[in-house]
Amino acid sequence: MGRALLCVGLMLSLSGCGGRPVGVLVPSGTAAGASEVDLLVATTRAQSDDPGVLFSGERAPELSLTEIVVSVPPEKNRKVGQVQWPKKLPADPTRDFSTVSVKPLDPGPETQAWLHGHLPKNRRVLIFVHGFNNRFEDAVYRYAQIVHDSGADVAPVIFTWPSRASIFDYNYDKESTNYSRDALEELLQRASKNPSVGEITLMAHSMGSWVTVEALRQMAIRDGRVAPKITDVILASPDLDVDVFTKQMQAMGKSRPKFTLFVSRDDRALTLSRRISGNIDRLGQIDPSVEPYRSQLERAGITVLDLTALKGGDRLNHGKFAESPEVVRLLGNRLIAGQTVTDSDVGLGERVGAVALGTAQTVGSAASVAVSTPIMIFDPRTRRNYDAQLRRFGQSVGNTVGSTVTP
Repeated sequence: MGRALLCVGLMLSLSGCGGRPVGVLVPSGTAAGASEVDLLVATTRAQSDDPGVLFSGERAPELSLTEIVVSVPPEKNRKVGQVQWPKKLPADPTRDFSTVSVKPLDPGPETQAWLHGHLPKNRRVLIFVHGFNNRFEDAVYRYAQIVHDSGADVAPVIFTWPSRASIFDYNYDKESTNYSRDALEELLQRASKNPSVGEITLMAHSMGSWVTVEALRQMAIRDGRVAPKITDVILASPDLDVDVFTKQMQAMGKSRPKFTLFVSRDDRALTLSRRISGNIDRLGQIDPSVEPYRSQLERAGITVLDLTALKGGDRLNHGKFAESPEVVRLLGNRLIAGQTVTDSDVGLGERVGAVALGTAQTVGSAASVAVSTPIMIFDPRTRRNYDAQLRRFGQSVGNTVGSTVTP
């Protein structure tokens, strides 16, 4: 097992920033046909002396706020779901992501002015929290890509915590999330109390899910509830102990936000996390169709999007939520806006299963309900009807077998 852990660790470290130039946050402009994404960046990272790095992986005593404008190359020169890093500096904005401007903000009038100027008509704010093994520029450029590719109609805010961006600093990163939960709660409180803000969606990836859920739990304990403006929480590949998550949800009470999970059982990064965390299931790797998770998720009203059958864009299958064009469009069209994933009273998971049943002609071609589409969606209604669906599937296969062997 030690060799397996080392191999996965090397893959993680190699997949992080292999060969990219350092200092991409030095402004290098934009280009004709490029798009600009204007972000409010809140961080607990310590400032760097390098103007192209801005913030390091070390910890700062206070929350810092910065406005960063990122240029995304013209659509003809890029693929949806990809951050195109420059191979050399200065970046070529016609083909690379590049930084347009960087402006430090004070936590008072300047931040309020940014928020007022960037809130859409729906008055929704999207706050993103990155995961493990992320440098500051990794988090900023990835979030710019998500905002751009999803087409989300939001004021985009990112909370970035101190990560040393090394597989060998897993425990440091984990403790940095604990170090940062007060600051994230502070950010959420500020946004919630701003009269201009209507609703807030929180989206977190990987280890960022820990600090996100902890901040919400802490808010609920402190104030008796999670702020009502925080309506939706999206956890992508959450690196969370399933037992701890259950307790965190209980602490939030019944008036907690709506939760949506992106899970994938082939997530190799979470396999590593599971092995070094007492061999307890990670929330981002569960199978939502089996017990005890099926009943627990149904009771909690949690929607799960199972991406196991979806082809990943990285070797670890840990970033499917941001790299898949189908998923990022789903994020922008529905989830970030707080809408249900399906329009009908019948969950999409059940309808997909029904399609598979209706087209099955032989045992060999009968598709499994759980893998009949790359994105399998389990909402509460789907889970309530899942048993009946499987029974119908079994009857269909049985009838097929009978018709095949009858003379």
